[in-house]
Amino acid sequence: MIQTIAITLTTLVALEHVYIVWMEMFAWETAGKKTFGGSLPDNLFGSTKGLAANQGLYNGFLVAGLAWSFLIDDPEWSMNIRLFFLGCVAVAGIFGALTASKKIFFVQALPALITILFIILSK
Repeated sequence: MIQTIAITLTTLVALEHVYIVWMEMFAWETAGKKTFGGSLPDNLFGSTKGLAANQGLYNGFLVAGLAWSFLIDDPEWSMNIRLFFLGCVAVAGIFGALTASKKIFFVQALPALITILFIILSK
């Protein structure tokens, strides 16, 4: 049961980052503006499109790592890779909360930390 929850939560964290990749790389001036409009002036979205795309690419690497963790046959290595990439998500979320918006902690870091907890409990 706990392992099923851990797998489901990992999948949800990965899907959240698929959305972030799409928003930052392809929809920065529309969906990005809706998401971050309160913290950035509207006129900055056009000029920061390249920066956002770069951030989106890094989020894509997080998605790739989490997806890769499901393709590893060895259960111990699969869990280690999953924990590593969830740790990266958590660190990015904590850094974002400290430097950009406290909301990022709850949207990005907390789900990753909860998922890490369930993975550890599923051992």
